[in-house]
Amino acid sequence: MSETTILKIVYIFPNGDQYDGECCRTSDGVLLRKGSGTHTSASGIMYTGEWDNDKMNGRGTLTHPSGAFYSGLFRDNMYHGKGTYRFPDGTEYTGTFNNNRFEGEGEFTDSQGLVWRGMFHNKAALGLKLKVNV
Repeated sequence: MSETTILKIVYIFPNGDQYDGECCRTSDGVLLRKGSGTHTSASGIMYTGEWDNDKMNGRGTLTHPSGAFYSGLFRDNMYHGKGTYRFPDGTEYTGTFNNNRFEGEGEFTDSQGLVWRGMFHNKAALGLKLKVNV
């Protein structure tokens, strides 16, 4: 695939989604999202950040109408690397993600504002310790 210049576009998909940002044209004429841009789904989910190979790749923020959001690193449309995910109820995880899952060292802030630190693996978080600020 031979990439040429970065183009700035606004594109409305047949399903009502919209992309406003940078892209490139492949040698066979296909436009791929590349660079920075904002994709808004018809249901109100919005991603603003870096794109490569027509996927969320790099640093970005994904917000949901529910109030949930993720801010951090993406790889192939998934949370991957360092980031923060805030749930609609205000609870929050900050740490490492691997293919959309909590993975590695991180902190979870519960609904009372208490911060729990430890190692996370998929849905398990064994040996969490309460972080105390003195």
